[in-house]
Amino acid sequence: MAERSTAAVDVADDSGDEPLAAQAEQATADGVTQTREQDTAADEDTEDTDGPKSPEASAPPELHSGHKLARRYRLEECVTRLDGFSSWRAVDEKLRRAVGVHLLPADHPRGRSVLAAARSSALLGDPRFVQVLDAVEENDLVYVVHEWLPDATELTALLASGPLEVHEAYQLVNQVSQAMAAAHREGLAHLRLTPSAVLRTSTGQWRIRGLAVNAALRGITSETPQRTDTEAIGALLYAALTQRWPYEDDAYGLSGLPKDIGLIAPDQVRAGVHRGLSELAMRALVNDGATASRQDPPCTTTEDLVKAIGEMPRIRPPEPVFTPPPEYQRTTYQQGTYGRQAAHPGVARPMPAVPPPPLQSRTGKALKWAVSALLIVALGLGSWQLADALMDHGKSGDSNTSSNTDSGDKGNGTKPAKPITIQDAREYVVEGGAQAPGDVANTYDGDSKTFWRTKTYNDGPKLAPYKPGVGIVYDLGSAKDVSAASIALQYGGDHTTVVLYAADSLSPSASIDSMKSIGTGTTSGTTAKIKAGKPVKTRYVLLWLTALPKSGSDGYYGAGYKQALTDVKFTG
Repeated sequence: MAERSTAAVDVADDSGDEPLAAQAEQATADGVTQTREQDTAADEDTEDTDGPKSPEASAPPELHSGHKLARRYRLEECVTRLDGFSSWRAVDEKLRRAVGVHLLPADHPRGRSVLAAARSSALLGDPRFVQVLDAVEENDLVYVVHEWLPDATELTALLASGPLEVHEAYQLVNQVSQAMAAAHREGLAHLRLTPSAVLRTSTGQWRIRGLAVNAALRGITSETPQRTDTEAIGALLYAALTQRWPYEDDAYGLSGLPKDIGLIAPDQVRAGVHRGLSELAMRALVNDGATASRQDPPCTTTEDLVKAIGEMPRIRPPEPVFTPPPEYQRTTYQQGTYGRQAAHPGVARPMPAVPPPPLQSRTGKALKWAVSALLIVALGLGSWQLADALMDHGKSGDSNTSSNTDSGDKGNGTKPAKPITIQDAREYVVEGGAQAPGDVANTYDGDSKTFWRTKTYNDGPKLAPYKPGVGIVYDLGSAKDVSAASIALQYGGDHTTVVLYAADSLSPSASIDSMKSIGTGTTSGTTAKIKAGKPVKTRYVLLWLTALPKSGSDGYYGAGYKQALTDVKFTG
């Protein structure tokens, strides 16, 4: 967290083993129940006119564009002004980047809860959420500074042009569910997961903004926070599949469902909706007697939702559409008209003078006979040399026959390498936390723009002794001879070390030291080629990274030792 306030650091130092939300005065997890908002209000970056009004709310501070906070954050544009607080687009003049700022008076009845929520969200530090950069109370003001993503697009804007493609909808529910499950494990809830709170970046990753803070700003609480967030994810998936809001009221620029039919499955609202995703949305939206079409148990927590997604067949990205080049147009020069002037109608074109045939004189005839004689002599000499060479070759040909035959037989007996299809994969964790388990499928989906990325480490290049390594176990479907691997990497630089092992399952029970090594390789580029000395027959292959290159900051990942796998291929 860049430039975290002293108060936020104090929370981190005194955290102990309590959940993050408990450290932050229980700002977002418990309270009076309010399980679902059905207003038409937009999120933090659009003006909200129907939100709850607090009679004790203080008047918003009289600030204007150009005002500077902490001699650093210059306010540029007010994007929300509601219920005693305002939200701004600002500029961090110290780091020269755009940021977002929430502002409210220090004596606002929700000021303390907003500070607590912001600090607990900052302590989570999960890059799948828009990060809180600072949370400060000074000069009768409370302000929260967060990231500003200029290249990201709200789900609201994406749905304005129609429902999402099935693979995009799958990535949305998968990544959002994984992120919220991680937040819930730390005792944090969102409680306002609307289409405006979910953003898609230019790299195709989904990020969530306003964790805990958006609800604290509006005074939203719930007795069942996990159920509230799970149902909100189901509503997002429903909207992504149908371009309709799954309740009677219109909201977030989407039309609601007809009041006389109730909640129906997405595949009954729009033709062509993926059956598995339709059932998943209904399982998350179980409410007032509505159930999934297969009568599967409802998903009441994000952990249930993550498990249900893992049991689904993986949805592959669509094949790229080949656009044929435009038909080749011949130019007038190629058609033989370049430089010619069009004849005027009725005007006779003069015929060019025809030159006499060449070499018709006595001198020309003598020259032709001389050239013919030279050609005959040359052909004779060439034929004699060719015959002599063939006779010499015949004498030595018998001694080379056996060796040529042997080498030909060996060449014909070599089996060409065949690609091996990866059926499934799972992240392998030996010590500490996981890296990005929800992105494992990106390493073999055939899309070079998607990837699985490690966390960023301050020490390196070797991960030991702090961590023995990080990696992924791949399921080949059945036992196959693995002889080589090609691994496309996101970051270049020295020290990327990859080792392949034959594992016993997707969740190996044996230690790495007891696994059979297939091959190893170290690269300084963005491709690692590993070739086994002898093919190893196995169904499960562990790809294990033990050293990472040092790379600069990119997106929301800081500088440090890190690596990302974009495309993994095995051959046998």
